[in-house]
Amino acid sequence: MSHNEQHLPPTSVMFHEDDQLRARLNQVAEKITRPDFLAGQGLGNEIGFWIFDYAPEHELQVRAYLNFLPSLMARQYGHFKVAQVNLLHVLKDYLTERGFLDKAIAMQKNKGDAALLKALRGPLHMDKFAPYLIRHSLSHDPDIVLLTGVGSLWPMVRAHSLLNALHGPLGHKPLVLFYPGRYDGQTLTLFNQIKSNNYYRAFALVP
Repeated sequence: MSHNEQHLPPTSVMFHEDDQLRARLNQVAEKITRPDFLAGQGLGNEIGFWIFDYAPEHELQVRAYLNFLPSLMARQYGHFKVAQVNLLHVLKDYLTERGFLDKAIAMQKNKGDAALLKALRGPLHMDKFAPYLIRHSLSHDPDIVLLTGVGSLWPMVRAHSLLNALHGPLGHKPLVLFYPGRYDGQTLTLFNQIKSNNYYRAFALVP
């Protein structure tokens, strides 16, 4: 079995695969375990934040790989502590803990999306949500942080706002955001359609 074949998700997963994306995904484990990546070397004084962008129509292929990645990391790079954080799960736990989840579901059903977004603007301010994410998912001080599920949180949580809020607390700790859209080094475009505020402080993990 070749080195790349060891990285492939199970072939029983049924969806259309993109070979170029597969080749990029197969570089992720090696990239995030390199000493220079872990040390933030070559980044100057910048933070160690990275983005792996992909076409939104390949979401299922990326999810399959991410489901496979923990076993790969444990088998080949077991000495690294990796936090693979699904932001949708964190959001659900956050709203549940604050007693908002059932109310939010009822409000969305009865009053619609706009009313829900307005009601959640305060609770989901990054001054509150980002510290919760760190306490909830990163309290074990992992070596590497992988964030997924950002597309599921739009428009309640915006990627650039979350990353900006994590700059200070995480510093040079390596973080990779898996992003269903485009990142050109300056602009995040979710789903290849929705432009975000300019964001300059991350690097492409696998161009």
